[in-house]
Amino acid sequence: MDIQQTINILREELHLHNHNYYVLDKPTISDFDFDTKLKTLQDLEAKHPEFFDENSPTQRVGGTITKNFQTVTHDYRMYSLDNSYSKEDILDWEKRIQKVLGEVSLQYTCELKYDGASISITYENGKLKRAVTRGDGFQGDDVTNNIKTIKSIPLALSGTDFPEKFDIRGEIILPFAGFEKMNQELIEIGETPYSNPRNTASGSLKLQDSTEVAKRPLDCLLYFLIGSNLPFKSQFEGLATARKWGFKAPVEAKLAQNLEEVFEFIAYWDTHRHQLPYETDGVVIKVNAFQHQEELGYTAKSPRWAIAYKFKSEQVSTRLNSISYQVGRTGAITPVANLEPVQLAGTVVKRASLHNADQIEKLDIRINDTVFVEKGGEIIPKIIAVDLAQRPANTIPTHYITHCPECQTALVRTEGEANHYCPNFYGCPPQIIGRIQHFISRKAMDIEGLGGETVALLYNNDLVHNYADLYELTVDQILPLERMAQKSAENLVNGVQQSKNIPFENVLFALGIRFVGETVAKKLAKHYKNIAALANASLMDLILVDEIGDRIAQSVIEFFENQENRTIIERLKNHGVQFEIIERINPDATDKLAGKTFVVSGVFSKFSREDLKKVIEDNGGKNGSSISAKTDYVVAGDNMGPAKLEKANKLNVPIISEDDFIVMLE
Repeated sequence: MDIQQTINILREELHLHNHNYYVLDKPTISDFDFDTKLKTLQDLEAKHPEFFDENSPTQRVGGTITKNFQTVTHDYRMYSLDNSYSKEDILDWEKRIQKVLGEVSLQYTCELKYDGASISITYENGKLKRAVTRGDGFQGDDVTNNIKTIKSIPLALSGTDFPEKFDIRGEIILPFAGFEKMNQELIEIGETPYSNPRNTASGSLKLQDSTEVAKRPLDCLLYFLIGSNLPFKSQFEGLATARKWGFKAPVEAKLAQNLEEVFEFIAYWDTHRHQLPYETDGVVIKVNAFQHQEELGYTAKSPRWAIAYKFKSEQVSTRLNSISYQVGRTGAITPVANLEPVQLAGTVVKRASLHNADQIEKLDIRINDTVFVEKGGEIIPKIIAVDLAQRPANTIPTHYITHCPECQTALVRTEGEANHYCPNFYGCPPQIIGRIQHFISRKAMDIEGLGGETVALLYNNDLVHNYADLYELTVDQILPLERMAQKSAENLVNGVQQSKNIPFENVLFALGIRFVGETVAKKLAKHYKNIAALANASLMDLILVDEIGDRIAQSVIEFFENQENRTIIERLKNHGVQFEIIERINPDATDKLAGKTFVVSGVFSKFSREDLKKVIEDNGGKNGSSISAKTDYVVAGDNMGPAKLEKANKLNVPIISEDDFIVMLE
């Protein structure tokens, strides 16, 4: 037997033993024998580097150092889920589904909602190619080297029936036993223990040394496959196939024939979840058939075919010590309750949001009150009630502040709005710092080498007063600042210069126009193409843009009416920041479909749904999400939803086939 063959056999054996131990929990070899085989393989690979394989079991021990995690665009966007908290929410969700699909027979896949760090792993030809964090859903960080150290994630798949390329999504988790062991070791050496398993798992993915990641007892639960030509037609079948290929797809999932069975699943796990070896905070319910999922599609943020049911939040009581007030980048004032520290859902809670003056009045909350605190959606602590039976004598009602705590400007409150605002937009330090921090953030200009604390440092040292000033910073100006060395100063300046390549839609979001989030920024950028056209748009022009309402339109008008904003934008332009859409030239594009609105429904043989929609847009047409009197054509494939068919016929909207569409283009 030659050396290469020996190496390959050892690799296959070790992959199998890893799977048996970490996925199936059924080891067939002792730890000593496993370590002996691994050492033999390591020695052979060291002597014969010509047979290196990036997916060898020896790569799980780590050793790679990653200074900067590369940003990678997801091939398929990672959406978030809509949350529900009652049976009524789920019943309403099913009604919305049936409105689109008609009265079809539906099955649901029920899965536990794991409290970990989301990950998307790409496999090519059965080998782990890349692992990327969720990030903002559109792009995330490449953490492949760290992910390879997690032994329950297969580096090479079993079987041969997997597609050439696909992604699988799941959660990186830290089981309770491993978390407690890590904390015990920290306590023994006098270090501060970690606060909770979820944050520790998430932080582990961004450690620079993969050897350190390998030391942590991380696990990975995978539950959703996405790609072209998948050899199954439903979510539940996909989970079974994932297990066959070697993935740790949780066996707790259940196929429900109706919502009654969904509610039984929820009721069971609401009480039995505490017996699981890892954190879970709810149940995810998915329409099982991919055909129905495609028909339902997505909103701007979430799939219409899935919903998360959140278990009732844990509550504790503690004392309110004081109330402080924070000023946001828009001038909004947020009252914050400072609490006697208390343990809640795995973390120590010291502060909680009080939202606004109305909430304080509604709760009649007072200093030294005993209050009930819960985590909204298990994430953000909030005060839900006051224990009046324990209220001390002689407490006085809380009076909301009248002046900004930072600049002493009198606060204003617009009729119909819940929040008070500091109107000193260009003179209030937290607003100025907040706007610059928003400008440099990941979803905006994504400036490397510059964080929120550094922005405050630059402002407090009179080096920046708005985000245009960032582009005039020099290394010599930055070096004297606290904790600034030559390399970090150079990285900051280089990061600012590199941000000039950020596309217009991100720049527009970065400007911090009130009510213009990342989704609205994309719509406005796509519609107006450049900043000049947007700045000169009238109120009526803006309102006519798809999904732009009065409030957003008025905010855009007010932003560009301000001369200081226009001056800052002009400075950014002069520095080379992108203020127009860079069109991708498609040589086959035409205007044959200009002025026509299409709704795509069903499954097609010559196009994927997304490709078909792209062809419509490339030829001047517009894609509609639902059929209305404004729809010109429905392009119907196999298994078109009966509700859409009925609505199209009722409105006399022409229904054309895939071939009819191709003829229309010709």
